[in-house]
Amino acid sequence: MNKHVILPGAAIGIIGGGQLGQMLAMSAKEMGYRVNVLDPNEHCPASCLADTFIHCAYDNVCGLTQLANCSDILTYEFENVSAEALKMIDSPNYLPQGTALLEMTQNRVNEKRFLQKLNLLIADFQVVTTVEELDEAVKKIGYPCVLKTATGGYDGKGQVVIKSIDDLAIAATLLKQSCVLEEWLTFDQEISVIVAGNIQGDYVTLPCGENIHQQNILHQTIVPARVSDDICEKASQLALKIAQELQLTGVLAIEMFVVGQQVYVNELAPRPHNSGHYSIEACDFSQFDLHIKGVCGLPLSKPHLLSPVVMTNILGQHLNESLQKMMAYPTWHFHYYGKEQSQIGRKMGHVTILTDDVEKTLAILDETNIWDKKGDN
Repeated sequence: MNKHVILPGAAIGIIGGGQLGQMLAMSAKEMGYRVNVLDPNEHCPASCLADTFIHCAYDNVCGLTQLANCSDILTYEFENVSAEALKMIDSPNYLPQGTALLEMTQNRVNEKRFLQKLNLLIADFQVVTTVEELDEAVKKIGYPCVLKTATGGYDGKGQVVIKSIDDLAIAATLLKQSCVLEEWLTFDQEISVIVAGNIQGDYVTLPCGENIHQQNILHQTIVPARVSDDICEKASQLALKIAQELQLTGVLAIEMFVVGQQVYVNELAPRPHNSGHYSIEACDFSQFDLHIKGVCGLPLSKPHLLSPVVMTNILGQHLNESLQKMMAYPTWHFHYYGKEQSQIGRKMGHVTILTDDVEKTLAILDETNIWDKKGDN
């Protein structure tokens, strides 16, 4: 048996116990693995699934070492864990994904330079650290543009859209750290592809999804994406090219923009992704199944889409209304994450609808009025 193959019965340690950790744990449990979880919130969504739960911060080396010692391998549910702390316990047996991809995706500058090296289409950008550099970069890139912090931003946080000179003062407040000033792309659609790899160098992609955002937070994913077959093929080939260059283990989500017949790469996420939740019901292997199989060194097969599907997020402002209307939609798959506190803009769950008529399903979702409340994020 290959030493890199981890068979059911072994223990997988998951760093992070949010909804992604919860769904990873569900897949792992279905395959027969034991699951250990580390999270700073002792009542996190994945805590109830853990064979062993370690309550500590993500950068706590003692806690991470404890997790490693009771697990056969480690993985992480999101990219804001400490790569430096992981390095102190890292070994091929503990972290099949390694830390290089984690470090690269934690910094937009490094991520964009990696994509440039692969000669992929990306929005024009400049690295800025001072007000003077920001002024010069805006002159080069032009209006509109968007300033993003190099680290720490997500769901629209850590970024400012600059439409005119009047926005420069607000944007400059981000310059407490290095930032990236990006060209504002006028795109036709936002799409994403999730690609999975294993230690043997096998790579597969999930079907291309079309993403709709509201207030910079993912609202819906529609699969198949409403783009041409050619665009879907380009997106899948881009994902495979990136995965092969990275020697990817586990799953990687790649967010992209469609501009005419061109596909621009926007961002990478080295873990399961909100836009892949549809795969739990709509594919024969979900993104969570593929991640577990990938990090455990098991064979990967190309996932098949079993039905067209629409996935819609349930944020804090949608929670009560969605609960009240569950009884009216028995064929919908409601997922609730069990978070203790509901907040506007916080992801509390999602609903997945398998459908033969995507447009009709989108109309029905609108008619529920659940998603009328957009929040203030």
